[in-house]
Amino acid sequence: MPVPAAADPQARWRDLIDRRLPEAARARPDWPVHREHGFARILLDNACGGPWRESVGVPAWANLPPERLALAIELGEAVLAGRAELDLLNRRSLLWRGKVRAAPAPDELVVPGGLLLRRWRRGDDAPFADLNADPAVMAHFPSLRGRAESLNEARAFDRRFAADGFGPWAVEEAGRFVGFVGALRMMRPMPFPGGERPGEGVEIGWRLARGAWGRGIATRAARAALADLFGRCGVAAVVAYTAEGNVPSRRVMERLGMRPDGSFAHPAIAVNHPLSHHILYRLGARDLPKQDLPKQDLPEQDLPERDLPGESA
Repeated sequence: MPVPAAADPQARWRDLIDRRLPEAARARPDWPVHREHGFARILLDNACGGPWRESVGVPAWANLPPERLALAIELGEAVLAGRAELDLLNRRSLLWRGKVRAAPAPDELVVPGGLLLRRWRRGDDAPFADLNADPAVMAHFPSLRGRAESLNEARAFDRRFAADGFGPWAVEEAGRFVGFVGALRMMRPMPFPGGERPGEGVEIGWRLARGAWGRGIATRAARAALADLFGRCGVAAVVAYTAEGNVPSRRVMERLGMRPDGSFAHPAIAVNHPLSHHILYRLGARDLPKQDLPKQDLPEQDLPERDLPGESA
């Protein structure tokens, strides 16, 4: 008996790309793409955090890891429901592919006290993989991460700067990589106000090696990242969230001046999982001291790109 499309993610993806989005596009002349390959490019790039062919074999629908395919489908459904801006998703894809030019993000931010926030380097790969394989560091994540997954995450983090102008900074202390601190656009629809529309909300987060714990590194680095985010990037507000039992991370959020704003079940974690219940925090730009908000005008220039030549997805 055939598997119903609703129960088969790959069939659901094909139906979304081959039928539902192109049909909806007939009534949306304002959409930047109207053909199957255009929708596939946009959704796959955003689900992969960069040009999808760099991390996924062809055909993507058969080779994409289940969690990324689920995210691509979620983004497509959000576009159809009017909860995600196709223009924003398209722009991120085009920036990654070099079809749109934007003012570059700075290469680094110097933090008083001997910290450096900088863009990612290939030399960070091994210590980042070690960090993600440390049970203590990953205690509030559903699972450890293997080396290949860590490398993909590091590349996706650095590509965030090209797509959004900001991202998770690699943190360096005394010339040594100790983790990351920074902001990300939330591309997965989240069940709280301001998180429903993929790509519009911004989250601040961090992950540090055990040797960097207990010395205020996360707080100092996050303050510098927030100052850059609210100042140079013009972001108006951020959220942060973590599993209820992650007391150290919640303390960092409170030291940053973030205020708790309820709780929710994380949509990527099974409801009965002990890490499902998350606490939400918020911070607005006006709540950060004004002297911490550098002003910098960085104009950008776009190239008029819409549908790209077809790719087998």
